[in-house]
Amino acid sequence: MSIHQAAVRWQHQGGAFTYDGYSRDHDMVFKQGQVVVAGSAAPQFRGHAHRIDPEEAFVAALASCHMLSFLAICARKRIGVESYEDDAEGVLDTGEAGRLCITEVRLKPRIRFAPGQEPAPDKVSELHHQAHRECFIANSVRTQVRVSCAGGQG
Repeated sequence: MSIHQAAVRWQHQGGAFTYDGYSRDHDMVFKQGQVVVAGSAAPQFRGHAHRIDPEEAFVAALASCHMLSFLAICARKRIGVESYEDDAEGVLDTGEAGRLCITEVRLKPRIRFAPGQEPAPDKVSELHHQAHRECFIANSVRTQVRVSCAGGQG
């Protein structure tokens, strides 16, 4: 077991504290203050687009965990990976309980394997299924996570 910490810091900037008036801007603090990420609500919820919203952070956490699981599996199987990129997206929609939630996260990884080590497309798909099963974040949420393998390259 391990403990993972994050802090959230928000301060009222003055003026009336009304739904339309307060700032959604805040800081997400990691590593005892060594890493600070500027956060806000999504723009459709009165946040600022130049800051990371919780929904984006959630999608990034799933994509990052899947990638790290995939890389670990490949390393254990001695399958060389040169690069891994993913333009993941999450769908905010009304869930089963009638409340807004991330109903689906779509991972779209593109992987470049070491020369001469590219697995067959069905093997890449199998590696992604194993990575999904081993991903700590995916194991922690109810959201459906889909991995779209393009051209057998992940």
